[in-house]
Amino acid sequence: MRLTRRQFTIGTLVAAGTAGMPLYVKAQGKKTIAVLFDGLYSPFWVAGLDVIKQDLSKRGYEMVQAISDKDDNRQFEQVRAMLARKVDGIIIVQTDSNAVIPAIKAANEAGVPMVHFNRPPAKTDAFSVAVVADNRKITNATVEHMVEVARKQGGKFKAAILIGNLGDPNAIGRRDGFFDVVDKNKDIIDVVARIPTEWNADVAFAGLTNAFQANPDINFLFTSSDFLFPQIVQAMRVRNKFHPIGHKDHVIFGGFDGDAMAYELLKDKYLDADGVQDLFKEAELAVNAIVDLQEGKTVERVLLDPGFAIHQANLEQVRDRMWGYTIYKQKNG
Repeated sequence: MRLTRRQFTIGTLVAAGTAGMPLYVKAQGKKTIAVLFDGLYSPFWVAGLDVIKQDLSKRGYEMVQAISDKDDNRQFEQVRAMLARKVDGIIIVQTDSNAVIPAIKAANEAGVPMVHFNRPPAKTDAFSVAVVADNRKITNATVEHMVEVARKQGGKFKAAILIGNLGDPNAIGRRDGFFDVVDKNKDIIDVVARIPTEWNADVAFAGLTNAFQANPDINFLFTSSDFLFPQIVQAMRVRNKFHPIGHKDHVIFGGFDGDAMAYELLKDKYLDADGVQDLFKEAELAVNAIVDLQEGKTVERVLLDPGFAIHQANLEQVRDRMWGYTIYKQKNG
């Protein structure tokens, strides 16, 4: 006879806290959490993995990890392997929001809580929890500050945005957050370049280079991820557009994530504003969700990190909450 989600026979069962939540097999003895990332291709993901490791270690959890290198099929096999190993929870970063649904269903069937770190799945009846930054709101705050700088400076601005992989809901939220603001300020801002990057640094460099060639007067630039800063700075230098705040040819410049290079660019007054994801909060929320689900507590499907915008006016006041500042201090003393 095939067992349903509510007929598990392994270990102690935890009652569902809300409609749609499966029963979970309560951890006994040493607890093991699987952390499955699709890649470590930006400082954010490297730092995220490290922060999760530290949090789990403090709580006495054993952690096992695997990287899928953006291969959805490989990640599904990694999920199945972790379920066969009887881990007590899974924290996952998937590449595709739809492709991860079979993995969620498999975790539900096995009675193992699954939490998506910083990237939500597509809509599904299968139950999991997503810890995500409020991408749209954080971008709104960041671009609003950039527009405020533009209005104080005066004149008209030609804007460009580097857009992430639109298969990633984070990229969509950041794109929409940008246009929420600039569309209300068309009297001074004209968006002349929408540059797809597919979250690929080489694609971003080529796209921005082409945008500068087509529109050499671009003077308002936003990137949907800080990990593209090295390529952006390189492209700006080539076009003689990389100048500090106060220089007559300074490009009003903003980004999103809060990495160490973002802090350095803010400190050196090249970057006007950056949207910061509270990485420490997100890791805490993810691990708390696993623990709460194991204990039968009600957990919402989406847990939001409100994040914040950091800029020249509040840099010293809020930089301690910026994960990239922590990394910068570790490297520079």
